Amino acid sequence: MSEPLTAALQEQLDKHNISLDNWRELIQRLLDYGVLCRDDSQVEAELYDRFVRIVPLVDDFFSLIGIRFQHDSHFRFVRVLPPGARLPGMDDESDEPFNAGLRNRLNQHEVALILVLRAEYDKALREGGIDEQGCATLSLEAIALAMKSLLRRSLPENLGERRAAFKRLRQLRLVHFMAEADIDSGESWIKIRPLIINLVNNEWLAQIRNHLADNLLLVDDDADDADDESATENRAAKKSAPHINRSLFATDTDS
Repeated sequence: MSEPLTAALQEQLDKHNISLDNWRELIQRLLDYGVLCRDDSQVEAELYDRFVRIVPLVDDFFSLIGIRFQHDSHFRFVRVLPPGARLPGMDDESDEPFNAGLRNRLNQHEVALILVLRAEYDKALREGGIDEQGCATLSLEAIALAMKSLLRRSLPENLGERRAAFKRLRQLRLVHFMAEADIDSGESWIKIRPLIINLVNNEWLAQIRNHLADNLLLVDDDADDADDESATENRAAKKSAPHINRSLFATDTDS
C-alpha cells in the first residue's frame, strides 16, 4: 500500500485505537475464511468485535475492490460476498462472471446436503425448533431420510466422502459438530446454523416442494434409463432450476 493510502488508513484506525497490524489480521481473516462468527472461538470473538468498531472503514476498503459483505448483528456473523454473488435482498446490479478465489467450489454431495439442510432448517423454524443461537438440531438419520425424500439421493456411503462434505459445511459455518466421528453414526446429532438461510432462499424451498426430483439437476438418474428415449425426452423437458447463490453453489463439474 502506498504511503499516502497507508497514512490515511492509519489516521482512521487511530480514531478507534486499532493498529495497522490489527487491521491486516482482520482483513486477511475475512478474505481467507470468507466468514466470521463471534460464537465460534475466542479468536473470532475478538476479530468480530474489532470489525464492529470499524464497519464503515471495512466497507469503504472492500468497495474499492468490488467486494461486499453481509453483517448479521443478531446472530453476530459476517460473510464476505464476491462480485456477482446473489443473496436475498442483496442482488448485484451486474451479472458478470467472476472466477477468482473468493468463490467456493462445492461438489454435488455438498450442494445436495446444503439444500436439504436449508429445507430442514425452514421446517424447524415453522415448528419452533430453533435455540437461542438460532440453530436447529437434527440427527444424521433425519438428514439421511430428508435427503431421500427431497432429492432421492443418499448421503455418501464412503465414510471419507461423508466426513469431507460435512467438514466443508462446517468450514462455511453452516453446521456445527464437535468431531468428525460425530457424523459416522445415524444416531449422531449436528446443529444447522442460521447462516444457511443466506445461501438458499425461500424461492428454492418452494420449488423443491413443488417440483422435487423431476426438476432438480441433483437427482440421481437411474442407470437403466440411460438409453431410454422417454427418459431422454423427460430430461429435455425439465424446467430450469430455481435461482441459488451461484458463487457458493458452483460445483466441481461446472464448465
